Amino acid sequence: MNANAPLPSGFHRALSSLKSARCRPELRLEEIPAPARLAPFAVALGAEIPAIPGSGIDGLDLATGRFILLHDPAGSAVWRGDFRVVTFIRAQMDAEIGNDELLGGVAWTWLVEALQEHGAEYRAAGGTATRVLSDSFGTLAERGSTIDIELRASWTPADHRVRNHLEAWADMVCSFAGVPALPEGVTSLSGRRR
Repeated sequence: MNANAPLPSGFHRALSSLKSARCRPELRLEEIPAPARLAPFAVALGAEIPAIPGSGIDGLDLATGRFILLHDPAGSAVWRGDFRVVTFIRAQMDAEIGNDELLGGVAWTWLVEALQEHGAEYRAAGGTATRVLSDSFGTLAERGSTIDIELRASWTPADHRVRNHLEAWADMVCSFAGVPALPEGVTSLSGRRR
């Protein structure tokens, strides 16, 4: 974002909308540097869902992601609008789920359903789902093999009201981490046992 340029009113309203989002408490969300060359105005958020202490995967995040909102007041024929949401989510899967050939399609379905559940109107959606198999050797051999799922997706929000887009994406990060949604008013208990 050009530090000297005044914020367009639409982008200012979009930032206010993002600030009003209510994301699940399991998700750590913070502003990170936005890409400078994709659009005249941009904001980026990074997300992590840390592992539950005592779960056996201490120190590792269950899922990570990025949510980037781009704005070009002149609009973009490719975006079919003047805003674009660009996202990334990565999470480690157990072997049974990670080896399922349908995992990519399931990941895309989670995205579409999350946007629908939050009433996030959009157009021109696209993305890729990738399964990443990693084998460790030498001093890292004890890690064994891991399978990660990565979803890269982008879409054009119908307007500057992007709060529900961020909330839908945040729920997606939780889905990737295997953290189930809870009914309103119900609080999750930690994984600690007495």
